[in-house]
Amino acid sequence: MRRCLLVALLAAAVVAGPAQGAAPNLSVQVDRTAISTTLGSDFSFRSTITNRGSAATSPLVAHLNILSLRPGVYVDPEDWSENRTRYLAPIPAGGSTTVPWSVTAVSPGSLGVYVAVFPASGEGRPATGPTLKATIAERKTIDSGDVVPVAIGVPALLGVLAVGIRLGRRRR
Repeated sequence: MRRCLLVALLAAAVVAGPAQGAAPNLSVQVDRTAISTTLGSDFSFRSTITNRGSAATSPLVAHLNILSLRPGVYVDPEDWSENRTRYLAPIPAGGSTTVPWSVTAVSPGSLGVYVAVFPASGEGRPATGPTLKATIAERKTIDSGDVVPVAIGVPALLGVLAVGIRLGRRRR
């Protein structure tokens, strides 16, 4: 009876044990934990994925995730970054790789940005890095840019046109 129980426990441990490159052997770090910017601005950060295991990982997938930390803010991560998924080569034992991420602030508010890394086989649990807290302020300033010449020129042109029409009617 004990022998059967021991065999069953060993079999369960083998089945449930971490696969090569699974999350327990990976750590994810980011080069910053907070950023403040304005709506529409671009920002970037780097994540470093380290293999703490004694063997090389299998190929990996790193994925950028963005979520609102407050209710009522809709976040579509595809709008924030064009390149949210990166396919990584195996990382040797004790080695690491750094992945740069470019993000555009699409929604105002308090958001969480994080990177999840998992084996490309889809087996195992993802390793996630610390959350980069992004505080996105609404842009309140108005960029006048080329508006002033148009704002002055259009009414002036209409005034000249109106004067020209009146003078043309008087000459008849």
